[in-house]
Amino acid sequence: MLSRVCSAALSGIDAYAVEVEVNCGYGDTLIALVGLPDAAVKESKDRVSTALTNSGYKFPMGKTTINLAPADVKKEGPSFDLPIAMGMLAASEQLQTDQLDQFTVLGELALTGGVRPVKGVLPVALKAKADGKSGILVPAENAAEAAVVQGLNVIPVQNLREAAQFLEGEIRIAPLKVDIAKIFAHPTGDEIDFSEVKGQENVKRALEIAAAGGHNVILIGPPGTGKSMLAKRLATILPPLTLDEALETTKIHSVVGLLAAGQALVTQRPFRAPHHTASDAGLLGGNINPMPGEISLAHHGVLFLDELPEFKRSVLETLRQPLEEGHVTISRAAGTMTFPSQFMLVAAMNPTPDGKMPHESKSSPREIQNYLGRISGPLLDRIDLHIEVPAVKFRELAAAQPGESSAIIRERVIAARRIQHARFAGKKNVACNARMGSRELKSFCELTESPRELLKHATTEYNLSARAYDRILKVARTIADLAAAKDITSDHISEAIQYRSLDRQLWG
Repeated sequence: MLSRVCSAALSGIDAYAVEVEVNCGYGDTLIALVGLPDAAVKESKDRVSTALTNSGYKFPMGKTTINLAPADVKKEGPSFDLPIAMGMLAASEQLQTDQLDQFTVLGELALTGGVRPVKGVLPVALKAKADGKSGILVPAENAAEAAVVQGLNVIPVQNLREAAQFLEGEIRIAPLKVDIAKIFAHPTGDEIDFSEVKGQENVKRALEIAAAGGHNVILIGPPGTGKSMLAKRLATILPPLTLDEALETTKIHSVVGLLAAGQALVTQRPFRAPHHTASDAGLLGGNINPMPGEISLAHHGVLFLDELPEFKRSVLETLRQPLEEGHVTISRAAGTMTFPSQFMLVAAMNPTPDGKMPHESKSSPREIQNYLGRISGPLLDRIDLHIEVPAVKFRELAAAQPGESSAIIRERVIAARRIQHARFAGKKNVACNARMGSRELKSFCELTESPRELLKHATTEYNLSARAYDRILKVARTIADLAAAKDITSDHISEAIQYRSLDRQLWG
């Protein structure tokens, strides 16, 4: 007898439908699994056969052929265990149901028949809804993740027998519902706060500007000045994720397997801090079958690169396309994948090889230039704000009065973002000032005579590139938004120019 079960597999961060066809025939008892399965999928026939027996079902006699269609796309992972088991039960007439075509089924099986969680459930749930399925059978630990898809019945199952009994109508399992508003209303529970940072008011101001406009930042200062401490707190002043942003971010984390058991959504902006020994595949994504890397895991959040010059030059250069375009395309023999990567880059570095300020360093001018030269000009051009982080004075360290809290700063950032959302309403892929293209710059960053002359003088004096010129305009627009000013003034341009210290070769 032939049976068909609907399932799905992942391609990048999206899912595509897979039809599991099972035919039980005559002949010697064996299982033939076809449809380009990888090693993990091939092993499923052993897991499924044992799980069937331990769940009280009979193993089908004769030749059982299992086909995973489409047959020209490689299938990966253990998520086909449960649909294969359902198909074998239906093909051997141990499962009597007419609901198999109404549900998408996925899950890994334990030898006991228990259903274990799998990766990528949210993309599969979105695909099931798009295909018009009435519901989806998933491991209980993944059910909350799938339940964020509205209009889809999410059936959490604990074991193989429970899944079969539900499809036969012997038991009723209530679809899991989640309150998305309640998930977003949950307190952030930030363990870190800007109020803990002593001094560094100028740096805090620059990071507020960066958060308000989504700008990339580099922090330059000696060890112990608080660069890492400040960078880690940047995520606490970013505006909250929207539902669309949360879904897109959750999809990426789900595919990689970073969601905690029972977690429905990623509601906090990601903060990723890869080590400086990371490879280009680790940063961009890769492997034989491309998976998201650190820059995609930081999508809609912060990517922090500490000790920037210590990263390999080739690794840093791979950041140029994602920083400019907001996505990364990876080509491998298995195919080409495009992953989203709209992140804020926050980098930190010492001013000299020995970590001291230039006037205190024992390094020669050539050694300092060689050290700074590890970061290419085109990459620096894509960093909007170059912020000097000086040593904190004793009176600031000893001050009992706490600094301004992240919550207060975040309110100003949110107010500035509201102005930008209204400005860019209807414009695709432009959510903040940092994402403005040449057309938006011309429309929203028009200068009067005085600020234009100031910017012209700075461009000539510091020999700024065209990209640096655009960055100054974008930062000035953000400074004006924080002040709720309609027009960009000379003061806004002047402050924006101050954040281009590496363009001025300050350390030369």
